[in-house]
Amino acid sequence: MPDVSTEAPVRTGALASAPAEPPNDASRTPGPLTPGRPGYRRMSFALFAAGVAAFALLYSTQALLPAISAGLDVSAGQASWTVSAATGALALFVLPLSALSERFGRRTLMTVSLTVAVAVGLLVPFAPSLQWLIALRAVQGAALAGLPASAMAYLAEEVRPRALVGAIGLFVAGNSIGGMSGRIVAGWISQLWGWRAALAAVGLIALVCAVIFRVLLPKARNFAPATLNPLALAKTVGRHLTDPLLRRLYAIGALFMTVFGAVYTAIGFRLVQEPFNLPQGVIGSIFLVYLVGTLSSAAAGKLVGRLGRRGALYLAVGTTAAGLLLSLADSLGAVLLGLVLITAGFFAGHAVASSAVSRTAKTGRAQASALYQSAYYVGSSAGGTLGAVAFHAGGWGATVALGLLAVLGVVSVTLYGTHAARTERRALAVASGR
Repeated sequence: MPDVSTEAPVRTGALASAPAEPPNDASRTPGPLTPGRPGYRRMSFALFAAGVAAFALLYSTQALLPAISAGLDVSAGQASWTVSAATGALALFVLPLSALSERFGRRTLMTVSLTVAVAVGLLVPFAPSLQWLIALRAVQGAALAGLPASAMAYLAEEVRPRALVGAIGLFVAGNSIGGMSGRIVAGWISQLWGWRAALAAVGLIALVCAVIFRVLLPKARNFAPATLNPLALAKTVGRHLTDPLLRRLYAIGALFMTVFGAVYTAIGFRLVQEPFNLPQGVIGSIFLVYLVGTLSSAAAGKLVGRLGRRGALYLAVGTTAAGLLLSLADSLGAVLLGLVLITAGFFAGHAVASSAVSRTAKTGRAQASALYQSAYYVGSSAGGTLGAVAFHAGGWGATVALGLLAVLGVVSVTLYGTHAARTERRALAVASGR
């Protein structure tokens, strides 16, 4: 696996490339965005705000499922569809919307996506029935699908390659803040004023973040529009799926998310039982651990600079595995420390893998990132379902075993990539010697 810090020329356009638009005013500042250059700080803060808005909206109902179940007089399983509908729609629409970003621009599509998602978010509290709530959440998830892949492609085109991991790490940090705040704010406001007020509060927070994003994000300087061509799109997707390195990165993202989904689905079940017996409000506050993910994802660029991409992945894997093992103890302090390590390892690994996708794909970056996002949310769904099944079948130990199996998968994929890279270098050396 080549190191992500190695610079490579930026090429854009996943479909049939069209002539580039005339340069806008932003092009008066030559060169890509890098730390310390004009626009870099604005870009970082804008995408951080977008990440907060997107993930606050996406997971806003997760902490409210008991209240929604009671308020609408439905079962817990039925209420859970308010989460599944959003994440499922996101996974389904991320690839087609990434194709639209190739034609209409990353900045434009991200703006439209956030606008629609926030508008729906402000309607969600008024849903008269579960069916309406699920339908609105599905529309919200579909709209949010336009953000992740477009953001990764925007960064790959606008940011200097050596600064790319750090920039994407800040976007992922926004994701962690949004995922945390959406759950915590919703949980506490629901306890005071009900679940509808909680969803309204999350919608207002997302609205503020969306405005910040639109005002601060610099215009794209390196985007080349492409015509919409379904056949070309299919070929682009096919190239990505046949690229060995991209396939490994997709697998790494899915496996990391499997661990994370399993842990955070089952941890609530464990903490309400002996010997902890924690109340639901305190359990909801466990998501403050996401702050650790904010720090580790933002630091991913420095890790790659010091250890290389594979070294950073091994450190993330080791941290995650240590956290899983530590969480087996019947001590609240040990469990919390275990969650800290799991969260830090997951977000660091995710930031490294997702940035490597954008660096590896020389064309069709939006589609490459979209496929990563699809794999990521498949891992989330699988981890959540399997984590709950494992817990109810064998307790927390079974959930930890599932997580360790996924971690072993990451190690296996990374080791295979290392072996493949060495084999390729030897073959090139032999060929050049001839």
